[in-house]
Amino acid sequence: MSILIADSGSTKTDWVLLDGQTVVLKHQTIGFNPYFQSSETIFNELKNVLLPVLQIELNTITSIYYYGAGCSNEDKKNVVAQGLGLAFPNIKVEVNHDLLAAARALCGKEKGIACILGTGSNSCLYNGIEVVENVPSVGYLFGDHGSGATIGKAFIQHYFDGKLPQHLVVEFEKAGFHRELILEHVYKKPLPSKYLASMSSFITNFANDTFIKDLITHCFIDFFEAQVSKYTNARELPVNSVGSIGFYYKEFLELAANKQGFKLGNVIKSPIDGLIKYHS
Repeated sequence: MSILIADSGSTKTDWVLLDGQTVVLKHQTIGFNPYFQSSETIFNELKNVLLPVLQIELNTITSIYYYGAGCSNEDKKNVVAQGLGLAFPNIKVEVNHDLLAAARALCGKEKGIACILGTGSNSCLYNGIEVVENVPSVGYLFGDHGSGATIGKAFIQHYFDGKLPQHLVVEFEKAGFHRELILEHVYKKPLPSKYLASMSSFITNFANDTFIKDLITHCFIDFFEAQVSKYTNARELPVNSVGSIGFYYKEFLELAANKQGFKLGNVIKSPIDGLIKYHS
């Protein structure tokens, strides 16, 4: 008997079929978000892309554990659950928020603070079983402290305000960026937060630059102040992080944590390996 685990963001979903402690297969589909996709849309994608690779093992699956972006209330969870139910009739389905995925992947069955630091950001206090406190994340315009979008926005703000060191201005414009292009992407094209976060691919080339170090560290300090500091006994617990921004900028994340009096715990890029360990 086996279980199917899914870790879904808005871009992609990682699927793992697990038999005991053995990974039988891994597969990837598009990401799902019940705020933007219907149960039928989810079902059609699963029918066309996932079910064909599971045909041999389909009868062995007893449970599905799905963790996804947008699954923050019962209505949205039901949208996903119905889509899964159409694709996998008579199989037990459990749908949870991606914050619980982060907590289980990072903390296992131990108490701690779990953070998501990717394109956006979020965090929670986890008691080893469930999320017990959550400081709401309110998106890249009003929140998402420490995220890729916020770091990108801060960098661009300095560029527009003439506060970016000249050598970085030269390299930035040499890479093809300029005022009109940036404004068009942010104000006229879809998914501006992803565009802002994409600045990280440029910024990371100058991670040893003092200005960039200070900028990233300050963004993480804001994250600790606005999010992490508000949890009960926060400075007595390890602060763990999942996501590409926390992973690739771990040095600055740890520096910010130390400056704010927090202890950094596990820092991983993706939750899927931690979820495999949790469910084994």
